[in-house]
Amino acid sequence: MRSRSLSLSAPIDTRAIWAIALPAMVTNVATALIGVGDMWIVGRLGDAPTQGAVDIRARLFAMLFVVMNFLKTGTTGLVAQAGTRSEGGAGGEAQAALLLRGLVVGVTIAALLLVLKPVLLPRLLGVLGAEGGVLGAARIYADIRYWSAPAVLANFALVGFLVGQRRMRAVLAFEVAYNLLNLALGLFLALGLDWGIAGIGWSSFVAEYAKLAAIALFVLRGETGRAIRAAARSASILSLTKLRPFLSVNRDLFLRTVVLMIALAALTRLSAERGPVVLAANGIFHQLFVLMALLLDGFENAAQVLNGERRGADDRAGFTAYMRAILWRGFALAACVSLALALFAGPLIDAFAATPAVAETGRSYAIWLAIMPFAGVAAFVFDGVFVGASWTRALLVSMIGAAAVYALSLWLTWPLGNDGLWLSFVLFLALRAGFQLVLVPRLLRQEFGTERL
Repeated sequence: MRSRSLSLSAPIDTRAIWAIALPAMVTNVATALIGVGDMWIVGRLGDAPTQGAVDIRARLFAMLFVVMNFLKTGTTGLVAQAGTRSEGGAGGEAQAALLLRGLVVGVTIAALLLVLKPVLLPRLLGVLGAEGGVLGAARIYADIRYWSAPAVLANFALVGFLVGQRRMRAVLAFEVAYNLLNLALGLFLALGLDWGIAGIGWSSFVAEYAKLAAIALFVLRGETGRAIRAAARSASILSLTKLRPFLSVNRDLFLRTVVLMIALAALTRLSAERGPVVLAANGIFHQLFVLMALLLDGFENAAQVLNGERRGADDRAGFTAYMRAILWRGFALAACVSLALALFAGPLIDAFAATPAVAETGRSYAIWLAIMPFAGVAAFVFDGVFVGASWTRALLVSMIGAAAVYALSLWLTWPLGNDGLWLSFVLFLALRAGFQLVLVPRLLRQEFGTERL
């Protein structure tokens, strides 16, 4: 396993930003192909309720699985810090111990989710407002996909470990292969064998376990595997003293993600109340937003790793320099994404719409797609900075504040129709960054001392 010892006040390496961000962008876009590919496949079935069900299942498994993404982000930041705090093999074993704690926590949560499936799944479908044909199709997919929980949660910990070590090429290879397998199986099962939405469920299930097997074999090879086995032999690895910092960080990230998922679920629920056509159109918007967000999240990954390393090395100058550099690059890419969406939103919506009515409805609200990148990019970067520094309590507070204003805005803008929904969502994205920016100076003083930002 590679272990890095970075000197204090090391000059920033802008190439390192792109070396982490670019593979992460490709990886994240490949991940988004799951939802986008599923939406395209279902669009070929020509049924609006089924397309609405694909949006429902996306939000459902965001609530179930993506809310557990704290295992990836928390592990990334802590592993990056550990790589700067220890010399030689001690750093490698510290990172391996963090991976093992993540795996134990992930498998425990997965077991709990499976036990609660008969109660939890119907309630979540009800919360999202699924009814009639939409409910039937969503239930078919959910009953299959739910059983991939152990693989999903284990993969979060494994990928977070690799990202924290800057092993982005490996992460890229695994994610691209996973998504290509998922898409190919979806095409074969849903369209080739005419299994419909059940085929999409089975493709996700098989691909997730194949990804787990591949990453586990890779991580257990060579020096990395020896460090993991050495860490596993330690009797204290899962002691309360060792687990407490890990659990504290991940508790805050979990609660923060729960708030985010509630905000997204509210958007789905209010879309469903406006009928299946609006639900389907907003589902396309959601998938395009996810694609945009995951692209810009490449800079979040860079901030998690680079700011985590600088925090571990107690290097305030490097920490603030990386924060500024990543923010500027994020805004530059957001401008490009906004322009692309402004020019091509119409054809994109047409390509994924199941019916002409869905396409027409989506086109009438396309301006919001071009606004969202600028509204969200700063929040994405600050998320990475806060996770890398383990400022997770502050991250949770900023999310709760933005969500409270978002809830008020949804109520006030209800008479504006679907424009009101997306106006409120854009405000929510911008306020997240605003609250984070206000908190940064105080957090820097607490972490590094009184030196000016």
